[in-house]
Amino acid sequence: PEIACLVSASWVALKIDTGRQKYMRRSANASLGKTMSENTNIDFIYLSEPDMIKAGVTNMPKCVDTMEEMFALLHKGDYRMAGPNSDSHGAMITFPDESPFPTMPKPTADRRLMAMPAYLGGNFQTCGVKWYGSNVANREKGLPRSILMFTLSDVDTGAPLAYMSANLLSAYRTGAVPGVGARHLARKDARVIGLLGPGVMGKTTVASFIAACPQVDTIKIKGRGQRSLDDFITWLTQEYPQVSNIQIVDNIEDVVRGSDLVTYCNSGEVGDPSTYPEVKREWVKPGAFLAMPASCSLDDGMSGPGVRKVMDSIGLYTAWYDEVPKPSHHFIPLVGMRFMDMIHDGLMDKSELEDLGAIVAGATPGRNNDDEIIIMSVGGMPVEDVAWATELYRTALNENIGVKLNLWDTPALR
Repeated sequence: PEIACLVSASWVALKIDTGRQKYMRRSANASLGKTMSENTNIDFIYLSEPDMIKAGVTNMPKCVDTMEEMFALLHKGDYRMAGPNSDSHGAMITFPDESPFPTMPKPTADRRLMAMPAYLGGNFQTCGVKWYGSNVANREKGLPRSILMFTLSDVDTGAPLAYMSANLLSAYRTGAVPGVGARHLARKDARVIGLLGPGVMGKTTVASFIAACPQVDTIKIKGRGQRSLDDFITWLTQEYPQVSNIQIVDNIEDVVRGSDLVTYCNSGEVGDPSTYPEVKREWVKPGAFLAMPASCSLDDGMSGPGVRKVMDSIGLYTAWYDEVPKPSHHFIPLVGMRFMDMIHDGLMDKSELEDLGAIVAGATPGRNNDDEIIIMSVGGMPVEDVAWATELYRTALNENIGVKLNLWDTPALR
């Protein structure tokens, strides 16, 4: 009986204590919820282009690592972009050839006003949107062809975390993708780069090639004018003095022949694939890796079954193909869109296409031997901006870079 009374008393005491603890937890949680609901202040940071440089936007090896992590998440499906299939490049404003409004912009070469939103999971857990403004006539004003800004947001509340200059952000994330491809698909002893177009994209692509293939010591370049060539060579000798053999070539055949790594980073009119710079199979050496982030056409040998065809994201090209008129290669000049047209016309099976994310994740093999020729289409995706922007934002916070701005202390409407 005594033991029974003690057990009973202990049980009652335990029930009372447990109830008290539950009440205290509920009270604390309610108090915390009230405090959190009253804390409506939202601050974010503004990062100018000099701030972005301080935060490491030009650190290409780190950018290649970040893009590789992002591609693994793409393969898992832990991401979202715009469009019904969550793979869209973005939403672009288009202008008519003829308009009754004299102030409306004309659809001139590379005229782009577009928003590129995305969410990325994994270690990133952020979302954001890049605003892309582009006009080739900007160069006549001493401005870059494109002027870009990026907003990084909290994925739960949607509140801004950072508003940042995005020209370098975009250039380096685009250039880093060929480096990810080269890390998995180029020969380990690659030494010679063939480059068409020594502009901004050419610089960042070469930087990523060298990050992936440190034995590079030779580059062959074709550009439009002496000014761009001189600027590129000055940059190259300062940043990569190990590239001691620099050759200026007169035609694209010489760019390709004998090169281990090939990239076309040119700009030009879109619409007629016969005017796009070509790659012929007979020019390409065994074992070459070609990464193409710009307009390009391929002969039948390069389009045929003897060449591996890798896309940075098959979903991206599928979305593009659904969105643009046909043939799609007339509107989006990337080799990946030529492949989509060939699939539609029954000239290629979709199974011939390989996805870079699957290669990075190990679900598809990388380079199989030293002789296979591999070409990769590089389209660019807003998830890349989100990944690199998140890394730079975290660095900026840790190192107190940028200007803190206040959105509001208490919103006027809620």
